[in-house]
Amino acid sequence: MTAPGADAALDEDLLTRGRVTARADGGVLTITLCAPQVRNAQLPDTWKALAHIGSRIADGAVDAGPAGVRAVVVRGAGPSFSAGLDRSAFGDGPDSLLATLARQPPAVSDETIAGFQSGFGWLADPSFVSIAAVQGHAVGAGFQLALACDLIVAADDAQFAMAEVTLGLVPDLGGTGRLVRAVGTARALEICATGRRVGAAEAVRVGLAVTAVPAAQLDGTVADLVAALTASDPEAVRGITRLITRCPDRTSEQQLAQERFEQLARLRALAARAAGS
Repeated sequence: MTAPGADAALDEDLLTRGRVTARADGGVLTITLCAPQVRNAQLPDTWKALAHIGSRIADGAVDAGPAGVRAVVVRGAGPSFSAGLDRSAFGDGPDSLLATLARQPPAVSDETIAGFQSGFGWLADPSFVSIAAVQGHAVGAGFQLALACDLIVAADDAQFAMAEVTLGLVPDLGGTGRLVRAVGTARALEICATGRRVGAAEAVRVGLAVTAVPAAQLDGTVADLVAALTASDPEAVRGITRLITRCPDRTSEQQLAQERFEQLARLRALAARAAGS
């Protein structure tokens, strides 16, 4: 049975296995990691569920209103955003996730990890703005999930950490490139290579988060941000998102050309709307 507020286009069984819920309301899709008893630790099924949600948005199957999905909010149930990969992945047995990846042929393991990465990559789709509402722990995979979003709003108790190095591992869910784009090469290297925790105030100071607020105000602050974003012309916001989020991949000349392209598209759309009114 589809839960109240859920979209019938989504596979609720997969979401349940992934410890995820998704609710669409007025152009806003809210995704909640819902395993607070383990601080919203993530499983491979979590990444499959997230990838599934992204694919259904891309297909236009998620009923979020006449303008489609305009904002995606990612949050965690309880006091933590996500404490990272579930401990079961680190078991000593041969069937644990990390042991399986280590013994598989390299091409198979590479494909497997690429599938995991797809669970996060769709959050950069410029057809909507994605926002991570982060409280408490955002560690490892949790930090990388927050980084996958366009904007991070942090509670004042948020603690970000790329803890993979403490296990002899590296971040592999897309977080390294996004962290570099957010804070620069030197700071990203220092954060990843030490595994230290970054508090909310520092996260704002170095450009990782857009703001930090008391934990009790986190949901209200995110709601206000979403309301401001969705009050603007949806296609103008999508054009701006394409311009801003993809700017690092363009030369100066390409960025100027993209500005011209986006502006002319808006001018033609506005003229057509005026002619039809």
